[in-house]
Amino acid sequence: MKYLVDVNGQRVVVELDGAHAEVNGERLDVSLTPVAGTPVRLVRIGEQVHRVVARRGNSRGAWLLDVDGTRVEAEALDERMRAIKDLTAATAKASGPAPLVAPMPGLVVRIAVAVGDTVAAGQGLAVIEAMKMENELRASAAGVVTAIRVSAGQAVEKGAVLIDLGAAEG
Repeated sequence: MKYLVDVNGQRVVVELDGAHAEVNGERLDVSLTPVAGTPVRLVRIGEQVHRVVARRGNSRGAWLLDVDGTRVEAEALDERMRAIKDLTAATAKASGPAPLVAPMPGLVVRIAVAVGDTVAAGQGLAVIEAMKMENELRASAAGVVTAIRVSAGQAVEKGAVLIDLGAAEG
């Protein structure tokens, strides 16, 4: 499985293959061993062994890691999810709120906001299911929900406007 991992602002390509990992083209012998009764994992990379405690972050693929006593934030996504996230970020406009648009065809699983709600940039607004995976769609900028054009259980096409956002007052 191939992952694109962002660690401290640097992107690393990691491909896992059983007892081996290829990191930015370099093949390494690796293993992961849980320490019974603790959240600790021993990660062996070549001849080096590291003590790691991993906790899920606030978004898909986000992790808070304690690696040998050093805190590291990482985001590990497979190629498909990284492409969706990068595409969403590339099309987001920093100038103000934009409508939430379906990045792919799918089924609306849930709407997390109501008309009149004030939302923050990056806040989850809706979840759609595509190819048996749930994808949380987030606000590109802070704003106020002015209209919700879909409901849970509704099928949508790529590019369909799901939620309208207006400028936040203040």
